[in-house]
Amino acid sequence: MKQIIQSFKTGETILEELPAPKVKSGHVLIKTTKSLVSLGTERMLVEFGKSNLISKARQQPDKVKMVLDKIKTDGLLPTLETVFNKLGEPLPLGYCNVGEVIEVGQGVSEFKKGDRVASNGSHAEYVCVPKNLVAAIPDNVSDEQAAFTVIGSIGLQGVRLLEPTLGETIVVTGLGLIGLITAQLLKANGCNVLGIDFDETKLKLAQEWGVQTINPSAGQDPVKTIMQMTDGVGADGVIITASTKSNEVISQAAQMSRQRGRIILVGVIGLELSRAEFYQKELTFQVSCSYGPGRYDDDYENKGQDYPLPFVRWTEKRNFETILNSISKNYIDVEPLITEVIDLADYQKIYGNIGSSKSIASILDYSQSEPYTNEVVVSTNQGVAQKSGGLAIIGAGNFTKMTMLPALKKTDLPLKYIVSSGGLSGTTLAKKFSIEKSVTDMQIALNDPAVNTVAITTRHNLHASMVIAALKAGKNVFVEKPLALNREELDQILEVYQSTDASLTVGFNRRFAPQAVQMKKHLGSGPINITATMNAGHIPADVWVHDLKIGGGRIVGEACHFIDLISYLTGSKVTEVCMNALGKHPEQNTDNATILLKYADGSNAVINYFSNGSKSYSKERVEVYSKERTFILDNWRKLKAYGFKGFNGSKNKMDKGHSAQFQKLADQIKSGGAPLIEMDSLINTTLASFAALESLKNGGWEHV
Repeated sequence: MKQIIQSFKTGETILEELPAPKVKSGHVLIKTTKSLVSLGTERMLVEFGKSNLISKARQQPDKVKMVLDKIKTDGLLPTLETVFNKLGEPLPLGYCNVGEVIEVGQGVSEFKKGDRVASNGSHAEYVCVPKNLVAAIPDNVSDEQAAFTVIGSIGLQGVRLLEPTLGETIVVTGLGLIGLITAQLLKANGCNVLGIDFDETKLKLAQEWGVQTINPSAGQDPVKTIMQMTDGVGADGVIITASTKSNEVISQAAQMSRQRGRIILVGVIGLELSRAEFYQKELTFQVSCSYGPGRYDDDYENKGQDYPLPFVRWTEKRNFETILNSISKNYIDVEPLITEVIDLADYQKIYGNIGSSKSIASILDYSQSEPYTNEVVVSTNQGVAQKSGGLAIIGAGNFTKMTMLPALKKTDLPLKYIVSSGGLSGTTLAKKFSIEKSVTDMQIALNDPAVNTVAITTRHNLHASMVIAALKAGKNVFVEKPLALNREELDQILEVYQSTDASLTVGFNRRFAPQAVQMKKHLGSGPINITATMNAGHIPADVWVHDLKIGGGRIVGEACHFIDLISYLTGSKVTEVCMNALGKHPEQNTDNATILLKYADGSNAVINYFSNGSKSYSKERVEVYSKERTFILDNWRKLKAYGFKGFNGSKNKMDKGHSAQFQKLADQIKSGGAPLIEMDSLINTTLASFAALESLKNGGWEHV
């Protein structure tokens, strides 16, 4: 399929060939017929992309601080590599999509095949959208009209926050696409509407709907004019739909408001407020969030958990439906807003001059769309295509991009497939690393006899089911930690594993780090004491890793690395676990905890997994005590040895063992041989991580 994307690094807009997405649970698969180009929003994105690095940095001071913090812990070169990789990520454009449902996912009963729907899908021939971001289109509303659903909902949410009443005087500052729809919605609410804009064409259009207009470029003073129109009282409310860096707009809004007036910001403007202007009139100021309640709430948008209507009357989906209903009943008229309808292939007629475009709304037409397919051939490197024993990578996230593929690039391993849910991230990586095919259906890779091994790097809740599917297909499996999220998943994996000759490896890379290998070599046998500290850093509570059903929490999902490392250093297995966590009533998904481990050989270990430490301090530190000897490992850069004859330690650039791990994986794929880590050890580490959570819940030691 074809999709419009933008290079975040250069600002270039591209019509990319991608595999079409596969329908997911709780989602709807849509074949696009029309999509609306939001010129204001997309112009900002394109212009930001075209700006230089210094300009980008000035516009994102919070990101600059993150970069500086990362330099302190990881070093300059690794940080720069991360930054440039991030800039290299393409951005899908568009969020006003109309089309026909061609498939519904599990758990979706609201829609059926053949339904015409509007959604916040991107500019792509096929989109997969969560059901709560999709609305059915009334029969008397055309696809072109329905394309205004999402953009109209942005204006509607601003109106809802303002809570206008019949007869009130409301000012709309900025009569672009959202502003013109907002003005119509306010008229439908029985308000006296005043519109401000510099474009005479937009002002005349607003006048046709009964909106009184003000043009500052013609010498009209917005504040004085509105005070005159309201007999010196001022406007009851102001909705700002303009886009400008100037602080003048918010100042004018305050000056033109009546005592205790309301100001709602929908657009993007300078926000250096004058306290006096707001204080003297006791003004209310609120920023509107996109389409309405539910926006950016993962439970609502991606998990399909609706808010009960008696308590949250208007959600983003119900706002979509309201706009469609308003178009159907002629409460608002969107057809005069359409400046042009352009075939998707001619997209540059819109994006080529988007910075100077005077269009109000441009519609993309998809009548010439390609047939649905989950697969595209990216690399024509015959050397790769003809080799057997290839690798299929499932997942195209940060770990795959930043760690796995750069390491695999150093090997001679043929990369056959990369699988990603949307197709864009996978195709981008396929081009960069010469991967033969980008697909959105894992089964395509599993059915290919040329694939020897499957590497799984998806979100944690998908690991178990994908491992099982790959093993059943007779493929060797490498899966990033964790192997499973609970005992039931682990048992299911073991049942399939025991009935196949395929190998299974979990991405516990720390044991392959050069300095870990050095410690193992010099320690010898006998019980040891280990203290390992992970200064993991804060991750916001709403990020998926904390969700026990998706990420498993950071103990199961990340602290397992250190359990495996300690098991490697001791050469033994965990027998008992006890975990205590910060706070009086810690949750199961805590990320501030201390884990005590007892080993079969008598070794003892402590894992401190903390997220509340300084980012300036080393992220990982390991201390090993044995037979009057000590190792101090600092952030995988510096190993200091005390009491070891002929060995004082080592220094190197940060190396957590990924390169060595993937080289061994490549050797195993080409030559066979034993798994990288014994299965008994993988099981023991996984069970120990589960036992840590059980210990926290039960308040005592847990046997493994």
